[in-house]
Amino acid sequence: MSTEKKTVYVVVCAAGPAGDVGKLIDMAHERGWDVQVIATPSALAFIDIEALEKQTGRPVRSEHRAPGSPRSPKADAIIVAPATFNTINKLANGIADNYALDITNEAIGLHVPITILPFVNSAYAGRHPFIRSIDTLRTEGVKLLLGPDVFTPHSTGSGHQAINNFPWVQAIEELD
Repeated sequence: MSTEKKTVYVVVCAAGPAGDVGKLIDMAHERGWDVQVIATPSALAFIDIEALEKQTGRPVRSEHRAPGSPRSPKADAIIVAPATFNTINKLANGIADNYALDITNEAIGLHVPITILPFVNSAYAGRHPFIRSIDTLRTEGVKLLLGPDVFTPHSTGSGHQAINNFPWVQAIEELD
């Protein structure tokens, strides 16, 4: 019997709750998961890289590794949280113009369990491209936590108020 822990990749995007991603990491650790943080380039300004590296014991990754550099452990699951309008639309269209998108796009094709917890306002959420992207990703087996029982888009201009109510626990419960 293997005692090796499973690894969840936490893909962090540049949205208000990103600075609190440590809450998600703590919950994952409590459930016995190792965590690899992968940040979009824009998310780097939102997170405390040093604190997250200390918390996970791993480097925060935001770009492809150099040849010969150590690989990250294989992902057993991926949580994209907070996920932005931009990231969701790019994923649905197969765009992989940064490391986080590249890893997540490939994982969709490999059927790695993926949960996306968006942080978008109602103006973005009501756009037809976004609605199509949600449908496309769900068709491919991606779990999107969007709706009245999970994440409900906040009204435009009120994101700062919605940050404290971001449902991190909903994302981690998908791993259980």
